Amino acid sequence: MTRVLVAPDKFKGSLDAAGVAAALARGIAAAAPDVEVACAPVADGGDGTLEVLANAGFVPVPVRVDGPTGVRLDSAYARRGDVAVVELARLVGLQVLPGGELAPLDASTVGLGQAIARAVEDGCRTVLVALGGSAGTDGGAGMLQALGAQVVDDGGAPVPRGARCLAGVRRADLAGASELLDGVEVHALCDVDNPLLGPRGAAAVFGPQKGVASDDVARVDGWLARWADVVAASVGRDLRDVPGAGAAGGTAFALLALRARVRSGAEAVLELLGLPDAVRDADLVVVGEGSLDEQTLGGKAPAAVAALARSAGVPVVAVAGRATLTPAQVEAAGIAGVHQLAELEPDPVRSHRHAAELLERVGRRIGTERSVLRSVGGGTQSSVDAPGPATAYRAAMVRTASSTT
Repeated sequence: MTRVLVAPDKFKGSLDAAGVAAALARGIAAAAPDVEVACAPVADGGDGTLEVLANAGFVPVPVRVDGPTGVRLDSAYARRGDVAVVELARLVGLQVLPGGELAPLDASTVGLGQAIARAVEDGCRTVLVALGGSAGTDGGAGMLQALGAQVVDDGGAPVPRGARCLAGVRRADLAGASELLDGVEVHALCDVDNPLLGPRGAAAVFGPQKGVASDDVARVDGWLARWADVVAASVGRDLRDVPGAGAAGGTAFALLALRARVRSGAEAVLELLGLPDAVRDADLVVVGEGSLDEQTLGGKAPAAVAALARSAGVPVVAVAGRATLTPAQVEAAGIAGVHQLAELEPDPVRSHRHAAELLERVGRRIGTERSVLRSVGGGTQSSVDAPGPATAYRAAMVRTASSTT
């Protein structure tokens, strides 16, 4: 029996990853009832990570923290055994700003540190920090303070919260945070390689997304530079240029100061979900996200799943609300074909509103390509002279389309 693995990320603003997978699976099953369809919604370490990890045995642990602007917030981290996953977005991210009001210079990461501390106090010995969607650019200073670090001004008083307060920081002592994390393995999950400072840094690239005005970007970058100097003096290492240090408003930089390991968020989450084994057992993999673009190729979940499939010799088809990748980029990513909701509904407002219905229609289209599914099922690509699975899938799609026009 042909096995199809449906492993999409969320369609932001429309459906979460589980909803996307379910809609596609319904369509495939309706058109091809003899095909075995398995759903494996995925994430890349940003918002939505905890939801998909529920499918891998992680359970939510309630935690009450200071939100990005200091308002107390009921949230959770996820735990499986002694492994914890802490999702920044649901603790101090844009999505939990009170009233959705941006506060780029005042938002802090204190709540993230509180959640990490709680996980460690609960006995977790590995903590994966899912970065992405942060509301501020405080360089992780608030997180360090919540973990027990001393971050003080010229008078020896603790600096207040937020990026603007980095202007007054004079000294940092990370001993308290290091002591709390002694014996704990910390991983910073991110999908960017930006340094802390400069034209590709946290302020210049990600600041505007959080509401930093163009006139303030250079000022925030200067505050972060001062913070980098202070941290370098404290830990004896200059971490500002480490790839990924600029992730989540510089939170990754602070985690690096605590000797955390920076990892691809997508790869780490896929590993926790057991995707490598699931992909190897499939005959076709369906990936997807709302926008399939160049950012996708920078380590987002669809590209990571496609890479797993390519290494396993399994063809991949992608589904997106809209796709801006060139055919060459799609092929280089190991994707045989792309289905866009925009092809069915060009109005983006209606497409967002009716995403589930449109995805189900796309699923039917995939399931209707019976010759395609059969051509890749059952290990038919055994000959060393046979074309690769993606090439075979693409050719079969063309044959199917030609026969129905």
